[in-house]
Amino acid sequence: MNNWKNKVIYQIYPRSFQDTSGNGIGDLNGISSRVDYIADLGVDYIWISPFFESPQKDFGYDVSNYRKVDKIFGSNDDFKRLIDVFHKKGIGVITDLVLSHTSDEHEWFKESRNSKINQHKDWYVWQDGEPGSPPNNWLSVFGGSAWKWDETREQYYLHNFLDSQPDLNFHNQEVQDQMLSEINFWLDFGVDGFRFDVINFLYHDKQLRNNPAKDPRHVRPLGFNKDNPYGLQVHKFDNTQPETLEYLTRIRALLDKYNAISVGEIVSESPLEIIGEYANENRLHMAYCFEFLSEEFDFLQTDKIVKDFFLNNPNSWPCWSFSNHDSMRIASRIDLEPKIIMEKLLELDGNICIYQGEELGLKETNIAYKDLQDPFGKNFWPEFKGRDGCRTPMPWNANEKNLGFSSSTPWLPSNSEYVLNSVNEQIEDKNSMLNFTKKLIRKRKKGIAT
Repeated sequence: MNNWKNKVIYQIYPRSFQDTSGNGIGDLNGISSRVDYIADLGVDYIWISPFFESPQKDFGYDVSNYRKVDKIFGSNDDFKRLIDVFHKKGIGVITDLVLSHTSDEHEWFKESRNSKINQHKDWYVWQDGEPGSPPNNWLSVFGGSAWKWDETREQYYLHNFLDSQPDLNFHNQEVQDQMLSEINFWLDFGVDGFRFDVINFLYHDKQLRNNPAKDPRHVRPLGFNKDNPYGLQVHKFDNTQPETLEYLTRIRALLDKYNAISVGEIVSESPLEIIGEYANENRLHMAYCFEFLSEEFDFLQTDKIVKDFFLNNPNSWPCWSFSNHDSMRIASRIDLEPKIIMEKLLELDGNICIYQGEELGLKETNIAYKDLQDPFGKNFWPEFKGRDGCRTPMPWNANEKNLGFSSSTPWLPSNSEYVLNSVNEQIEDKNSMLNFTKKLIRKRKKGIAT
């Protein structure tokens, strides 16, 4: 797969794409059922957000079994069929993999917290201390201290996100090897690559040094909400450690054996610089950050940011996106016609990610607190309403219940304002946003737009 550059990746948030089981949650068979729609778009890959076994406290980004599809999404056999269906259409399948942390319901963590003498005792980041006095000042992206006191083991454990998402200890060789084994499992299964969640969060400072304070005037909320205390620290010691680079070379060597590709997610102090370090011929194939996903994104600076990236990082490769499952939809962040926004995205050098519904010109959904599902939003409501607004169900058919997403009550409310944006309304309209996007992708493939 040497011709992976400048391709278009379509991101699917499976919970909200298409429900075929009738439980109100999208599933893998739902994705397979829409293969013709995706193939007609003209994209080269699909990236599917996590569907592995999980208690779903962070909706799949808290994995309790890396090798098993969660029953709410289907089965491993369903995923095998999905891969076959998309391969027949010439579309690659990228799996979302969370390496930095697991669920606290993973068997590894259950054993690790059980005692200080067991096979997994050092697989997570444990530290002595006293209840109420965390080991240092590190903060969780989702609010509060990054340390949680565990009554059973009588130690603190590190969690960069929810306290039910304990961080793996990548300073442990066994952990490094195990996570390469998880990657290898899905490569053998037939996937074409991986999107690696917060890939720069693998390692922490062994000395557990305190992060320095940051001048509030210099806070850039890239990957977290604007009023989050997380932004008031320089994250010098809790992530983006030098040891990560060597591990990325091990990942790349494994991927190259299977001709598979990788996309890294970067949440850091200087994300574009980190992409320059993390994505090259020996490490990740490409990486993206929240530069264009922030509410403070200046659309007029797009070309300059892209040009400067290639100028400063000639041996690296980016993946650009204007929307995803963690950020407000671009059509609600920028006061421009969605067609103008999509035209700019698809003319950029680098790989491109289109988030489901972006091709329809969908705007952010306003979610009432009673319908809120996202723990991130619940922690910071009402200043930050979380990520549910970009995760509401795809509108397939204006004439069907829940706009064709599900026959039963969806896990998040369908947006009735999406009626005119629905696929069936746009597909026959030659001037629609959907058909405009298809034209742009065809143009890009011919090399005109790049």
